[in-house]
Amino acid sequence: MILIPAIDIKNGKCVRLLQGRMEDVTVYSEDPASQAVKWVSAGAKRLHVVDLDGAAQGKPVNTHIIEKLVHSAPGIEVQVGGGIRDLKTIQSYLATGVNYVVLGTRAVQDPGFLGEANRLYPDQIIAGLDVRDGAAAVEAWTGKGRTDILELASELERNGAAAIVYTDIERDGMLTGVNVKATAELAEHCSIPVIASGGISGLDDLRRLMRYTASGITGAISGKALYEGTLDFAAAMELLA
Repeated sequence: MILIPAIDIKNGKCVRLLQGRMEDVTVYSEDPASQAVKWVSAGAKRLHVVDLDGAAQGKPVNTHIIEKLVHSAPGIEVQVGGGIRDLKTIQSYLATGVNYVVLGTRAVQDPGFLGEANRLYPDQIIAGLDVRDGAAAVEAWTGKGRTDILELASELERNGAAAIVYTDIERDGMLTGVNVKATAELAEHCSIPVIASGGISGLDDLRRLMRYTASGITGAISGKALYEGTLDFAAAMELLA
């Protein structure tokens, strides 16, 4: 299992939100690219980058900043999400050196589109499954989608998702502990990798997730815990190694 630092970009800055609420924002860096370099220097193997403005507007907004980030951190895998709703945007991101594109709203609303993207860009399309109150959230987590989460996950898998990022929205940014039960249930239901996200607060969360690596939990995304220091990156890397 790998630890994936999160870099969420809003108004050109590296921030964290509480439960995805755009008004509950904390700025951690004025320069996302410099933050990426810090994580690379610390030993990160992959970054999870989200264009929050893009997610809210349904189209990319911070592409130039993300391109700078990718070029500033060679040798590390980068997965990008937020406002990616068409093939042109996918192609554009991959052309800049992004390794994986994360489809959230469009994949949930139209799993067949994910299949089309996968046929063009195999093994580079990740599905983002963000859940609140038992329903898949869409439109920057402001809208409510399907409630048959496991069946939806199966559809995403059938349409070629390289992995699923599973986020418990109610825990995201709250440092209250990751939803191990729901993440493990999803991993056991699918045969593709599952990446845990939302609520990680410390090493104990990683230990609990590690019990399910054989079930398919292959990564954990952490944002606020790393930025606030409740999860020590070096200690986490040692534990996972």
